[in-house]
Amino acid sequence: MPRPLEPVSQSTRITLGISFFVLFVAAWAFATLGGFVSRTFLADPITMVQDGWLLLTRFGFLSDIGVTVWRVVGGFILAAIIAVPLGILMGAYKTFEAFLEPFVSFARYLPASAFVPLLILWAGIGEMQKLLVIFIGSVFQIILMVAVAVGNTRRDLVEAAYTLGSSDRGVVRRVLIPANAPEIAEILRLVLGWAWTYVIVAELIGSSSGIGHMIIDSQALLATGQMIFGIIVIGIIGLISDFLFKAFNRKLFPWRLA
Repeated sequence: MPRPLEPVSQSTRITLGISFFVLFVAAWAFATLGGFVSRTFLADPITMVQDGWLLLTRFGFLSDIGVTVWRVVGGFILAAIIAVPLGILMGAYKTFEAFLEPFVSFARYLPASAFVPLLILWAGIGEMQKLLVIFIGSVFQIILMVAVAVGNTRRDLVEAAYTLGSSDRGVVRRVLIPANAPEIAEILRLVLGWAWTYVIVAELIGSSSGIGHMIIDSQALLATGQMIFGIIVIGIIGLISDFLFKAFNRKLFPWRLA
């Protein structure tokens, strides 16, 4: 047994990660191909791959994937543009925090799915409604997490800046933001993962395209292979975006690894 918190090599990490997926697919195949679970309720891996290939080659599923990616990225960027500055202000200035924090703490517990009926009334069933669902699901989380990160900045850095004659605005610009930039980037990476859960909620109602729309259509046909394929595609895209975000953060903030 490994010791608690003992690091593992990169090759071991990759091997163990792949092993879990292999065991998962093997258990899935055993349950479905072995007849323990009805294929009406859970398609086997072979059927899922065949249905996925048909979706990609005959039913234009690539365009649905593109639409969903656009919605996630668009809603997330809108949320980040507004949330990051507000979070920095809340973390830096306690009066601003006292003014906004109660509402932000309240709003972050509101499920984005609960706003879908209202957003359809306000924005219709077009792209704006779907972007707003992702925006609402992401913006309050980012604000609060960024505010906490900035508020926990080492006080000796701030005091040193004041000792060297920095102004209040200079402390924010030259100390608080650079010191917390890696943490803010990590927060954005985490919330981007949450945004993928909100887009499916946005696409379940009043949508004519996207991965969520395909899943709902497949449900009506009891095509569980297509449904599972859509879910797996979301996971793969999310995993790719997560790896890209991590690589970008390592490139942009190499000192964070120290």
